[in-house]
Amino acid sequence: MTLQQQIRSARMRTLLVIFLFIVLMAVIVAAINVAFGSGYGLIMAMVAVGYGIFGYIAAGSIVASASGAHKIAKEDAPELFRTVENAAIAAGLTKTPDIYIIDDPAPNAFAAGRTPDKAYVAATTGILQLLDKRELEGVMAHEMAHIRNRDVRLMTLAAVMVGVISMIADMLLWSMVFSGNRNSNDNNPLGAILAIVAIILAPIGAALLQMTLSRRREYLADATAAELTGDPEGLARALYKLAADQRPLAKVNRATAHLWIESPLRDNKGMRSSLAGLFDTHPPLQERIDRLQEMGGFTLPPIPKGAADA
Repeated sequence: MTLQQQIRSARMRTLLVIFLFIVLMAVIVAAINVAFGSGYGLIMAMVAVGYGIFGYIAAGSIVASASGAHKIAKEDAPELFRTVENAAIAAGLTKTPDIYIIDDPAPNAFAAGRTPDKAYVAATTGILQLLDKRELEGVMAHEMAHIRNRDVRLMTLAAVMVGVISMIADMLLWSMVFSGNRNSNDNNPLGAILAIVAIILAPIGAALLQMTLSRRREYLADATAAELTGDPEGLARALYKLAADQRPLAKVNRATAHLWIESPLRDNKGMRSSLAGLFDTHPPLQERIDRLQEMGGFTLPPIPKGAADA
């Protein structure tokens, strides 16, 4: 399958996932209507829509603030600026994204923003120290791929939808707690059952849909970056170093974890491990490296056992 075919296939799957998001939101609103009446459901829906619109418009600044990222000028990091400019030109972007720095020794990077013209890339000081020029070019090409493929807009939308669904579930939970079921349909136990099921399953389902989008997009961004640079080995070596580095980010936000090139959620123990990575925001780094090796015809040693693999 060619890269363009992969992009078209990803877009079709994306439409399906967004449709499932809408269905999930409709189900939880329907549960509210059954449990409390249509008027209550309408109020919750209006609050959720307002929250969603605000979250989508302000998403870029919210992500930067949550990550501790601050915008820099070209003289602050000229080599990084040149790398980003070259990657943006290769990706065919009409504007070079703004560049943000995160003062954190843990190596990582991400792209965010609602549109290519308003997108920006952020890199930690750790990744600038860890990677050589070739590897950094691969990472920045990966981020440009997310911008060119409109992934930043999609993942921003997904994060907002997850937030809206979680907020509605929380509102429903607290309404049930504080109302003491006074406002519910007492003669309809099905309403209470549906409400409880929605509270438990809706946020989990939304998170799983978000994870599905994120994992597929990472593979596609890796392939696009390899095409942009003509050097899949450079990106593979960068991913290899990221896997071997075990320093965690100082500011970790589960809501924005899917944006990073490598998952900042490094917990490989407990529930996430027992569920075989079901809630991981990224595919395993070794699998991403393996795909790049197939594309470039090179071989790297396996990631050392015990390394922090996303």
